[in-house]
Amino acid sequence: MADYILSDDLKEAVQVAEITKRPLLLKGEPGTGKTLLASFLAETKNLPFYRWHIKSTSLAKEGLYFYDAVSRLNDSRFPDEEAMNRVREVRNYIRLGALGEAFLHPKKSVVLIDEIDKADIEFPNDLLLELDKMEFFIPETKEHIVAKERPIVIITSNNEKELPDAFLRRCIFHYIEFPKRESMKEIIKAHYPSIETEFMEKALAMFYSIRKIESLRKKPSTSELLDWIQVLLISGETLESNKIPFAGTLFKSEDDYRVYLN
Repeated sequence: MADYILSDDLKEAVQVAEITKRPLLLKGEPGTGKTLLASFLAETKNLPFYRWHIKSTSLAKEGLYFYDAVSRLNDSRFPDEEAMNRVREVRNYIRLGALGEAFLHPKKSVVLIDEIDKADIEFPNDLLLELDKMEFFIPETKEHIVAKERPIVIITSNNEKELPDAFLRRCIFHYIEFPKRESMKEIIKAHYPSIETEFMEKALAMFYSIRKIESLRKKPSTSELLDWIQVLLISGETLESNKIPFAGTLFKSEDDYRVYLN
């Protein structure tokens, strides 16, 4: 991921998390690179990467393991000896989650717990021991799993709900600020090395003028800017007028578009 620009502040936060061996909790506007950091670290450090995307229905245990009772029931319907032997051993139906896989990997890895704030409020508390001690117990098999090598854990949050204090105390926190204009130029050039400077300046002027509109419900993010520039470059748009072409790339609702027009 040569096109990912790691700021000095974020680099420092990663370093602190590695030294303290604590999870790195990232907050910031959508599109500021929170999720991409984990894959960037895995790629640049040549480490295995395990991703756990959190949903509103997610349970903390799922990131560790789950017991596949449905597969066991299906296998029990087959009368052959191989199937019966498999059914007798519950271990055959234990499936490890992202954290479980990382714990059993013999070397250091990177784990992404993405959008933790989407889950129930108790979800972070249910992971306190596992993230702190890097171990967990599987009752079905009476196994005690201890991480062979403590993984680098990246946790992202979009601030949809507050996280418990006990959980926050166990994390290194970093807020990713939205890139300033000069930093954004670096990001654009990393994705489009041959972009003309004058064209980029015009695009940035329009983009940041939109972001200054306080009444927008959703301001366009870095990823939307990059998509917009890609469309502009392919279409050959020159940006000679004040009208924003391909506005649907930047605005995600008709209300925001009307706010801009007015």
